[in-house]
Amino acid sequence: MTDFFGTLIPFLLIHIICDFYLQPDSWVEAKKAHTYRSTELYFHSLLHGVGLILPAMVLGIDWRSTFCLVVIVAVTHFVIDLWKVTTPKGDKLAYFVIDQALHVLVLAAIAFHVTDGASIDAVLQHEHFFDGVLVVCAYLLILKPTSIVIGAVLSKYPIVNPADVNEVKTEVGGNTDTVTQAVTDTQIATNTPIATNSAAPITSVSPVNDESTNVSGLVAGGELIGYLERLLILTFTLVGSYAAVGFVLAAKSIFRFGELNQSANRSMTEYVLIGSLLSVVITTLIGALVSLGLGVKLK
Repeated sequence: MTDFFGTLIPFLLIHIICDFYLQPDSWVEAKKAHTYRSTELYFHSLLHGVGLILPAMVLGIDWRSTFCLVVIVAVTHFVIDLWKVTTPKGDKLAYFVIDQALHVLVLAAIAFHVTDGASIDAVLQHEHFFDGVLVVCAYLLILKPTSIVIGAVLSKYPIVNPADVNEVKTEVGGNTDTVTQAVTDTQIATNTPIATNSAAPITSVSPVNDESTNVSGLVAGGELIGYLERLLILTFTLVGSYAAVGFVLAAKSIFRFGELNQSANRSMTEYVLIGSLLSVVITTLIGALVSLGLGVKLK
């Protein structure tokens, strides 16, 4: 397997240099504007193919295989880039990830072909194969599945907007039963979850017009923050550096403190804390279990 990675890594290095450092912004704009009629698209694809001649020579690949390598990479790069620039909203992150994944798959397939002894069976029988699968599963679990779990838990704790509740209470003359009914009607109209706790007659109302509580910003940005936070925590956990996990939590707390300190809405603070702690607990537990399976020592 060392031979396979020893072949793939130089190929990836050339790909990174050609795709991100030797491609001017003017080429990118020209490809978007003229698609298959763009000479820059042809030059860029050919550059990727020709660039692989150097690692092929260093690795001792024969000239026939090198020629085939250049043609295959140039043609596939042209097709993949053409698909990306002709796809509506091709500038979005998802298309960028798909684009790069396809390029890497092509290079990986070529590396498999030119490497002696490399095969699917060799990969499956490698001593670290199942360790790799375990780590990949851990990273996949802490992203979307964990977000779904956190979202399901937080749905039981809707954000209360004191301004909305006070406004309703004023309009109905301060009668608790009437307030409860009025707030419930508001929840039904806005599709807000209705609390069933009999100890709290006044249920929660989602903030709509309260400028101090920007829920849309919290949800949109919070999801990305959660992904990044869990990636860092899991990575540090897998290498056994739990002290670094504490650093991540401390850094996030410092940035969040000002935002939560300025918020007059206590439920917003509790909402953020519940989400953050759930994120940390789930990720740490998954990381600890995987670390035990990998035999990672604590640092």
